[in-house]
Amino acid sequence: MAVTRRIAVIDDARYREHRSPPGHPERPERLAAVGEAIAARADRLVRLPPRPAGDEEILAVHPREHLERIAAAARLAPAHLDPDTYVSPASLEVARLAAGGAIEAARAVARGEADAALAAVRPPGHHAEADRAMGFCLFNNVAIAARALRRDGVERVLILDWDVHHGNGTQHLFEDDRDVLYFSTHQFPFYPGTGDFGEAGRGAGLGATVNVPMPGGCGDAEYVGVLQRVLVPVVRSFRPQLILVSCGFDAHRDDPLASMSLTQKGYGEMTRIVRAVAEAECGGRVVFVLEGGYAPSGLREGTRAVLDVLLAADDPPRAPAAPLTPGSTLAHLVGRVAAVHRRFHPEIGAA
Repeated sequence: MAVTRRIAVIDDARYREHRSPPGHPERPERLAAVGEAIAARADRLVRLPPRPAGDEEILAVHPREHLERIAAAARLAPAHLDPDTYVSPASLEVARLAAGGAIEAARAVARGEADAALAAVRPPGHHAEADRAMGFCLFNNVAIAARALRRDGVERVLILDWDVHHGNGTQHLFEDDRDVLYFSTHQFPFYPGTGDFGEAGRGAGLGATVNVPMPGGCGDAEYVGVLQRVLVPVVRSFRPQLILVSCGFDAHRDDPLASMSLTQKGYGEMTRIVRAVAEAECGGRVVFVLEGGYAPSGLREGTRAVLDVLLAADDPPRAPAAPLTPGSTLAHLVGRVAAVHRRFHPEIGAA
């Protein structure tokens, strides 16, 4: 008998109050496309109210000077913190709400109040370094949520970042932490320039940073294959208690800022893989937190794909393992990651 799944969403009009300069790609209208996909499934979703992250929660990731810098910029807004990253008068409170929304979604799943969750927040967060806003990001939402979970007693958290850009901020915040594993698929070479194969963590965290830098033009076959052949063995080895997904939709084929070729079908298959390995290894506990995505079609299709897979009453069938054809892009990527990480995660390459 099929069981109704409790899928929580955070979707709040206040996230649109972070106002962009004219022509900026990270604009409030992005959430209209996401909201259309959520609204079409509203009767099957559990809405969670977001709340602003408090100082203590933000300061678990960012120094006080960073928080004060964002506050000062908001008082002088409109302003730019760098050529890409802007602040409007409401940006401080909206950024607090984004971080708090990520925490609330993660806690709802960790406590068993929801089976899985999607937090449709902005501004995005994964480029934000401990002491620097950059790449449209003010506070690192996923990092703040991960630290909150660790303080709550969750022993191991895995962060999967499938945004088309490498999450430099998230990697740097956890690269010496053996209990938070950061796994990224991203276009490379590309902004922000980090995330090569050899960046594998440091000190006690060596092996707990896994980067899969992918050439432009990769699509469903390469992304699905990487998750099957690399992510799944890493999850099995690491044994997280919850998976956080930095869920950018800018690897979609229509995105104007990148040159990848993912489709709605590809995002659906990726979500199936994540759901299945989460159910096998951590009770199904997985939380998606919106990052980038700058084509309305990509945001709409990506959100549809994620929600439809999460809402499915039964574990949806997954595609057969992608073959590692000699000379293929997928075989090259898996081989390069295995050369760095097989001593930490010996099953990389298996399916």
